[in-house]
Amino acid sequence: MPEYRAIRERVSFLELCRNSELAAEVTVHAARSLEVDAAIVFADILLLLEPMGLGLRFEKGDGPVIERPLRSPADIAALPAFDVRDGLSFVAKTVELTCAALGDDIPTIGFAGAPFTVASYAIEGGSSRNFVETKKLMYAYPHAWGTLMNYIADRTAEYLAMQIDAGAHAVQLFDSWVGCLTPEDYRRYVLPYTHRVFSALGSRVPAIYFGTDTATLLDSIRICGASVVGIDWRIELDAAWNVLGPDIAIQGNFDPVKLFADPATIRSEARAILARAGGRPGHIFNLGHGVLPGTPVDNVRTLIDAVREYGVA
Repeated sequence: MPEYRAIRERVSFLELCRNSELAAEVTVHAARSLEVDAAIVFADILLLLEPMGLGLRFEKGDGPVIERPLRSPADIAALPAFDVRDGLSFVAKTVELTCAALGDDIPTIGFAGAPFTVASYAIEGGSSRNFVETKKLMYAYPHAWGTLMNYIADRTAEYLAMQIDAGAHAVQLFDSWVGCLTPEDYRRYVLPYTHRVFSALGSRVPAIYFGTDTATLLDSIRICGASVVGIDWRIELDAAWNVLGPDIAIQGNFDPVKLFADPATIRSEARAILARAGGRPGHIFNLGHGVLPGTPVDNVRTLIDAVREYGVA
């Protein structure tokens, strides 16, 4: 959106995340301008890496860079203890300001990176295609892997609880890279720690778990403890719901690239997804991932209007 780009001309991405007033402003503006049913607070899944002492910066065109990646059990053993409420207090302030501005009419969603995805960034030192370093450490040092995952899971639960205390009406756990794993590896190396996060939160607010390329993992994901599971566009919504079962709400799953299509195509695709939901309760219409840079804002509004027209309350 042009208003967001204007702010980004003045401040860097991390500066915007740390500036609670500006972060709340861009959150509120997007929610009100697009007239969506909920707002997800402006932050980033990797903010936890800063109080972990790993160093985080964002390079233009290259994404996140972790300056001191974890590559050995000794690196993991040296991770510091810290209070999330001190190290990431600016996110709580963003949630408070957003909730105050939007009230209860537009719920505010808090979020965090899931333990596996945060760990993979911390180990790889940035984005990765094959996650070689992550899997090397995971397979070669399973005890150290468990130590790291427990460390991240506990602090992630504290981080999300802090956002709930600040007023978040729901929270979401993003597991962006978990689709790189086999079902067996997911069950062994990830599921216990994802479940640890959701168990610590209890049932205070609805909790959403979202990962990409997870069609083969849904049978295990359904027992992770989330009340809502988000899916990408690589599996049809009704097929995913049949695996997850009727007791879990589902979020998804419009391909964000289709927002570059013409309005008629966007409306047709939205209608097809809603048809697969079949009017069952518990469907949250959403993209199968984030809005891509360059997406025409009017096309996003076309999608929202189509969902309102074709959807079943």
